[in-house]
Amino acid sequence: MTPAQTTVKIALLQLAGEETPEANRKKSIAKIREAAKNGAKIICLQELFTTTYFPYTEDHQHFALAESIPGPTTEEMSRLAKELKVVLIAPFFEKRAQGVFHNSAVVIDSDGKLLGTYRKMHIPDDPCFYEKFYFAPGDLGFKSFKTAYGTIGVLICWDQWYPEAARLTALSGAQIIFYPTAIGYFDEDANDVQKELEDAWETIQRSHAIANGVFVASVNRVGKEGKTNFWGRSFVSSPFGKVLVKADDKEKILYAECDLNEIETTRQLWPFFRDRRIDAYQDILLRHKNQ
Repeated sequence: MTPAQTTVKIALLQLAGEETPEANRKKSIAKIREAAKNGAKIICLQELFTTTYFPYTEDHQHFALAESIPGPTTEEMSRLAKELKVVLIAPFFEKRAQGVFHNSAVVIDSDGKLLGTYRKMHIPDDPCFYEKFYFAPGDLGFKSFKTAYGTIGVLICWDQWYPEAARLTALSGAQIIFYPTAIGYFDEDANDVQKELEDAWETIQRSHAIANGVFVASVNRVGKEGKTNFWGRSFVSSPFGKVLVKADDKEKILYAECDLNEIETTRQLWPFFRDRRIDAYQDILLRHKNQ
């Protein structure tokens, strides 16, 4: 991005999972091409984009879905990013070593260079979200990646509930924090429960945008897998917490224009970084402070 350029068009690919990795890659590549044709410069895929959401069950056969970094997916995405001159955020099931796996996302710059990997730090273990069975916690920390079109950070799904993760990613220099996600409701959830869940999910992420003066872009999957109805509702928030664009529960490419100058303006009006009491935060490292 040149000094004169301040606005970047981003795209979130909100898709339903297909049965095979080949089908998911084929669909995603077609959507990436469409997004690039429509002017998107940073394109983010959903969590575990090459597969269905397999942590719905605990099944050792699913470990065969993992691949290394670099590997077939990163090589294919690198070629595509270079061809289209776009930045790609590609989250998938990483095999780090024999018996060691992560829920990861790679960031690929517009020249096809692999800038780095983020490994999901917070790993849930809930009914139909048995991620601890598959994934080791991330060990690469919270960081940002300087791309051709801006500095971005990546956090994954369960990370989105933790203000510490957003804060540290913003402090590393991220202008836009992307949250690839797989979240939904169960068949037995009443309509009011579903609405409360969706509202809480959006509210916490908009609060990260406000507290850190950054853009937040969250991309969810859609469709029903097992008992889980992935609700979509992908959205982009401004640094003031305004929802710029929002999807429904159908497949969609969601576009947003992010004027990165808004970050400086917002932080001048709400100088939260200036007023942080870093001398008084020692207890944040405790699991729980005794009362």
